[in-house]
Amino acid sequence: MRIATRSLCVLSLSAALCVPGPVLAATDMQGGASAGASLSAYDHQRLQWTSCPGIDDPRMQCASVRVPLDYAHPQRRAITITISRLPATDPAQRRGVLLTTGGGPGNAGVPLPLQLSQSLDPSVLAKYDLIGFDMRFIERSTPITCGQAAEEPGGYWVRVDGFQSFATTSEQAAALARDCERNAGWALPYATTANAARDMDVVRSALGERTISYLGGSSAALLGVAYSSLFPERLDRLVLDSPPDYDTVWRSFEVGRTAAMESNYDAFLAWLAQNDGSYHLGTTAAQVGSTITAVLHQANTQPVVAGDHAWTYGELGYLLVVATYFQQLWPVVAIDFVSIDAGAPPPVPLQILPSALPGTPGVPADNHTAANLAYRCGDNTWPHKAATYQADLSSNTELYPVFGPANANIGPCAFWPVSKDNTIPLSANRAHGALITAALLDAAVPLPNSLATHAAIRDSRLVTVNQRVHTPLLSGQGGACMTSAVTTYLVTGKLPASDLSC
Repeated sequence: MRIATRSLCVLSLSAALCVPGPVLAATDMQGGASAGASLSAYDHQRLQWTSCPGIDDPRMQCASVRVPLDYAHPQRRAITITISRLPATDPAQRRGVLLTTGGGPGNAGVPLPLQLSQSLDPSVLAKYDLIGFDMRFIERSTPITCGQAAEEPGGYWVRVDGFQSFATTSEQAAALARDCERNAGWALPYATTANAARDMDVVRSALGERTISYLGGSSAALLGVAYSSLFPERLDRLVLDSPPDYDTVWRSFEVGRTAAMESNYDAFLAWLAQNDGSYHLGTTAAQVGSTITAVLHQANTQPVVAGDHAWTYGELGYLLVVATYFQQLWPVVAIDFVSIDAGAPPPVPLQILPSALPGTPGVPADNHTAANLAYRCGDNTWPHKAATYQADLSSNTELYPVFGPANANIGPCAFWPVSKDNTIPLSANRAHGALITAALLDAAVPLPNSLATHAAIRDSRLVTVNQRVHTPLLSGQGGACMTSAVTTYLVTGKLPASDLSC
């Protein structure tokens, strides 16, 4: 999910040189030796660099890379991954390439090198070509659709128990799963983080690089974890900003973050009460909560018209979720919510519905939501019995009355046509080091996720800040201490001597 006022941060509602080898070793994929041999057709592709549609900066160029749809049968259908390049500012110092992509999952990565160029230290920009790419099935990379007319708020399908019945939610979720199978059934078995990591290695080969470095936040950090498990010998430097725990995605991860979301929301309500003179929502956290809930119920009955837009319950709900993830946006969320409730347009609009950059061709109307579902439902198996979700709803709603009814609820993944564990166990990670950045009070990806990733990656270092923020590095909230550690690592390869509390 994306917010217009941030540079790179992406939400999920709800990382030494070696000898060259084949694009993908047979041990790195499904299908055995014959499939590995067939991948030679994707090796050493000749890239044709052109301008990037939707991006008017002449420094940026884009190219297409062919990858197999199915790595078990690479000789069959191929799909296209679009990559972008912002060259190193000092060719004499150039070390290699630094890849990045969007999180969500479901957000684009092609535009990100330009954004990174505004936040990374000049010494980093001198050494690396910044390479962005859209993961398979997202925007410029063979995009998929579930046939819906519009995106969900934040690109994330969720319904809140109590605002509509469990039976209604089940019917809607099952219908959407059928629509996704009807429109994108050919892609769904292959929409996995592991396959996106395999795509990265084809990109590496197409770029003519022996190794790559990688920087990713949130679910894009999860992709870095997958790549470092599959291809550790092809990885140079790895920066993971708020990485989810690969052993818990996605159902356990989403239910497991409910407590952190509730805690940050309670802190937001308390702040609003302390600032009642500005926002007039109540003088106690309880009063503020009741006021906000009343507005949400009103929007659930009939959208709240503010200017030329009618705000739905889902859109207002996502606006509040932004507050649980980013404390620095509390004043923005507050003034926007108060203005919408009064019938006025939000003074500082945040991007609630995901969209491609203007001029990006061929992106379906629901592509970000469709891709988010495809990866979350396709990475791992989900419970299929309604009773499981009802039991989770009962226990979580009692403990966490605001976010329990959403995070524990049933969704399309319960009815997904593909049900298979495609994750790579954290215990299988073979990376030779990483720099992991995290916030102690992150609600989108709570700290235990980064701790688990840190424990799994040998010789990694963890740098933390004591803030209520998601992806502190990429959201610009890590401060000089965190930024310095990242710069030193990317420029020199030297990790901090020990974990850092910034």
